[in-house]
Amino acid sequence: MNITLRQLRAFVAVARTESFTLAAESLFITQSALSGLIKELESALGLRVVDRSTRRTRLSDVGRDLYPLVEKILNDLDRVMDEVAQLQALKTGVVRVAAPQLMASTLLPEIVAAYAQQRPAISVEIVDCAVESVMSRVFSGEVDFGIGPERDPNSDITATTLFRGPFMVVFPPNHPLAELEDICWRDILRYPLTTLQGQFTKRLALDLRAAQRDLAFSPTREVSFLSTALAMVNAGMGVTVCVSYAASLVKLYGLELRPLRDPEVYRSFYVFTRQGRSLSPAAEDFQAFVFDYVEARPMLGPDRS
Repeated sequence: MNITLRQLRAFVAVARTESFTLAAESLFITQSALSGLIKELESALGLRVVDRSTRRTRLSDVGRDLYPLVEKILNDLDRVMDEVAQLQALKTGVVRVAAPQLMASTLLPEIVAAYAQQRPAISVEIVDCAVESVMSRVFSGEVDFGIGPERDPNSDITATTLFRGPFMVVFPPNHPLAELEDICWRDILRYPLTTLQGQFTKRLALDLRAAQRDLAFSPTREVSFLSTALAMVNAGMGVTVCVSYAASLVKLYGLELRPLRDPEVYRSFYVFTRQGRSLSPAAEDFQAFVFDYVEARPMLGPDRS
């Protein structure tokens, strides 16, 4: 049975108008073309669906039974196609993005708020999670893509560099470090130093050791969240370090933020996507917006290399 949409639409038009003339006009085709579509449908079904006479056109008993079913199918299909058109036109859609807790509370909300002004009908949901969980959320399909710092390579995940953020030192107002024109890593190691535990500190120690072998990097304490480290600094318990994108959180605590020199150390951040999985039009659009937003803000890093 080879039934086409054109045949079904022709049938519904005849059923609604009870006239081949009006039905042909509504479909913008000739009466002969309409008659041919109805004959093709009846041939495919092996049943007559329209009774024709010189005075009027009416559905057969079979046609009356089929009409509500066919009309519902076409209405459902039209709704689906309308939703697809809405998605393609970026007039609707939901985008889910995984990000570490720190990025989810600093940089990412700024980007989402800016994007909402351009695409108010698209909803962007931030899935905040542990750094180690970002790629797994992408792999499982729970999110469209993820944003986070460099992690061990994964053959199923594509990592595209978003930005390189320089490390900064955070200290209270009127701290002795504020009097220095340039602040070096050796300068901050004279004070109690709080860093983030896990990969953050391990990778930082490796980067510093690679740049200056004689630099003795030994944090006083390690905590799980930057907010904890900032609260300690605010309480006069030394200094801490963070990447530049966390500036908005540092300001909330009324603390000073300065770049670190000698050596300059950067942390790379990536957009993670699942290989072989296409993004929705809304997700593609938001991802492009993320790259453009970051590109326009030099404070996040000098380049994407």
